[in-house]
Amino acid sequence: MTMEARLDKWLWAARIYKTRTLAADACKNGRVSINGAQAKPSRTVKAGDEVAVKKSPITYTFRVKQAIEKRVGAKLLPDVLENITKPEQYELLEMSRISGFVGRARGTGRPTKKDRRALDEFAEDTPVFMDDDFDFDED
Repeated sequence: MTMEARLDKWLWAARIYKTRTLAADACKNGRVSINGAQAKPSRTVKAGDEVAVKKSPITYTFRVKQAIEKRVGAKLLPDVLENITKPEQYELLEMSRISGFVGRARGTGRPTKKDRRALDEFAEDTPVFMDDDFDFDED
């Protein structure tokens, strides 16, 4: 067991990112910080460090219990890290899930029949603020 580990290796070994390349790219793009400071992939982590990972729309926060560089099974994760993400972050995630249609990525083509029906239902549910019977000239 090592006392310190590279950040990108730890993120991969702790199953936060699927590949080490994704973990390194996240570090390079400023989505990972250690104890509040932006971190490069080669930065070392040790037990007690707090690692914040931005995965849209929320920021996950983990406390390092053990610095590892070899990937472990999912059952062993409680020995490696502690999830200390604030409940407000999970509420934000739930709100984004509930909100439904967030937007379509550019180039994904036409909306499907299901998307169109969802948009039509949304348009029907919107309140009408002004009726045709409204008269501006009335004194």
